[in-house]
Amino acid sequence: MSMVYIVEDDEALARELQRLLRLQGYEALVCDNFPLAAQGALAANADCVLLDLNLPGADGHGICRSIREQSSVPIIVVTSSESEFDEVLALGLGANDYVTKPYRPAALLARVAVQLRGGASGAGERMAHGGVVLDVARGTVTVGQNSAELTRNEQRILQLLMSQPKRVFTRQEIMCDLWESDAFIDDNTLTVNVTRLRRTLAQIGASEDFIKTRRGVGYYL
Repeated sequence: MSMVYIVEDDEALARELQRLLRLQGYEALVCDNFPLAAQGALAANADCVLLDLNLPGADGHGICRSIREQSSVPIIVVTSSESEFDEVLALGLGANDYVTKPYRPAALLARVAVQLRGGASGAGERMAHGGVVLDVARGTVTVGQNSAELTRNEQRILQLLMSQPKRVFTRQEIMCDLWESDAFIDDNTLTVNVTRLRRTLAQIGASEDFIKTRRGVGYYL
């Protein structure tokens, strides 16, 4: 069951969102400490975050940045601000979608469902974990000021691992993901691709154990 974390200072609206999400079969948790909202979302192991920007005692943009620096969890900004600057800034900080109030509940739920499926198409998606940022549209990976291009297979492997950090993906799961994208790959080829990906990440400053091995099983972040 997917977990949606709600960061909203209008308590009535937050509880209504929680009720609607639960009716749709999701777990839903309402943040009760805005200065610690980012930590709360990560501690809840959220699969999607609904984030207001105008919060008492906290900066919504700062929360967005903090979450994105540590996780690739989808973030949907839900705010009364119709400022183009706020929208551009939020998306630039890693938000996946931007919804202005008032909104139709059914439309918001549809957007949540899209993000939980992994996005409408993946185009323009940026994923981040442990200081490593993957630009899916460009096929590049960045650490700090250093960037590198990835091969198609390397990108697919990193994208899969970053979709659920700390989960161990078996070698078979990774190969199946690559096969579904029309990229032929066998067990030996997977090992070669992971080795090259690790080398590329190390060259731009990622930690040596960014991609970890569970011996006899597979890989994880």
